[in-house]
Amino acid sequence: MSEVVIAAELRTEFGKGAARKIRRANKVPAVLYGHGIETKHLTLPGHDLLLALRTPNVLIRLQGEGINEIALPKGVQRDPIKGFLEHVDLLLVKRGEKVTVEIPVTVTGDPIGSAIVEQPLGTISVEAEATHIPTGVEVDVDGKDVGYTVHAGDLKLPAGTTLAGDPEALVLHVIAAPSAGLPQEGEAAEGESAE
Repeated sequence: MSEVVIAAELRTEFGKGAARKIRRANKVPAVLYGHGIETKHLTLPGHDLLLALRTPNVLIRLQGEGINEIALPKGVQRDPIKGFLEHVDLLLVKRGEKVTVEIPVTVTGDPIGSAIVEQPLGTISVEAEATHIPTGVEVDVDGKDVGYTVHAGDLKLPAGTTLAGDPEALVLHVIAAPSAGLPQEGEAAEGESAE
């Protein structure tokens, strides 16, 4: 798990006007909370934060005057039209602490013949040490046939990571590809008369 260092400033002005002023300076208002500390209001550099948030479950090391903390993004608000960051909620974490996060499930390989993979769950909820969050988990379907299924409890998780969700949740299954060219209900097959 990568850790990104971001310069943070304590914020003393609040409200919509102050937030707009911060955003005009290409910065983002944020709050840091957790572990029973008093909520800290911060200002973070917009571009650096935007780059950091491209990585799922990124650990952010906040450094600045009176600030040296590790946090996980918990809530990100974006402008619905322009997409820029409006506000970020950060959860304070400590080394050795377990956190619950969503990680992506990636499918590799190809099933047999014309079978296809249907994947109802793109992410799973896991518990991991805050500074060792896995980037994801892979499922290899190479050579698998119709009827092959994988439930959350079947996934091989990295060491130190445990499943936090339902182990019976269906992650993916291999199904037969929809048949092309077969007559639809109510249609006559080619060569048959519709008498």
